[in-house]
Amino acid sequence: MSESSKAEKIPSNPHEQMLRLVARGFHNELIKYGVREPEIVTVAAHLLDTVVLKSPPTSKQVEKYNQLFTIKDVKDEWVMTKKLSLQDVSLTPLMLEQVGPLAVWLENPKIKTSFFPRFPENKGKLAQHFQAPGQQYFAIWYLRDFVGIIGGESIDKHSAKLEMKKLVGDPAMRGKGIGKRATFLFLYHVFIIQKFYKVYLHTLDINIRNLNLNGNLGFSLEGVFFEDAVIEGERQDVVRMALTEPAWKKLFG
Repeated sequence: MSESSKAEKIPSNPHEQMLRLVARGFHNELIKYGVREPEIVTVAAHLLDTVVLKSPPTSKQVEKYNQLFTIKDVKDEWVMTKKLSLQDVSLTPLMLEQVGPLAVWLENPKIKTSFFPRFPENKGKLAQHFQAPGQQYFAIWYLRDFVGIIGGESIDKHSAKLEMKKLVGDPAMRGKGIGKRATFLFLYHVFIIQKFYKVYLHTLDINIRNLNLNGNLGFSLEGVFFEDAVIEGERQDVVRMALTEPAWKKLFG
């Protein structure tokens, strides 16, 4: 299919775009789990039956992160100790001695290929990457454990914008809400301390979990770059989402 024909099929409504991305992601997951193409129509029919016969209770609310924390919940010790905290998660500037564990985490193929572009693959080049101009990274702490990194790349001070990247590398620490809180602390640093205007991010292919997490934190879909990345010899779409300082403050202020 040509790029022009693909562009014609992109819905103009951002919410409809998001629903289409979720549908594509669901399709890809079905294929990964061994569901054959002809069977997907059957799955869709069963899904429709589930919606019709078993609608969720109207009283059940979709969890929004602004019900869990707001800007006032951030413990800001940046001036004195270069530390931001939210509940059990905190951020401090990334130190060179933390690059070693990070290099080990990135040896996992699923983690390594989830970034676009990828991080360098050895400790020395990683250290150079994090010290390069236009980069600013932080260590993510859960209680006293170093569990990941979050930071900005392609920092454009003139336009007051940057690209966010995040990794919770310790598998035992996933599913605890650490990524949500670390992202919120990073946004606090960008918007409140640095006075930047915009944060954007790129997600490879259609990662439904990331789309939902970022959406609940206020990020909106900006566009899809079709077949823009080559991962393990296969072309994948790249999704770009973004959040502005006024929108974030309106949600969490």
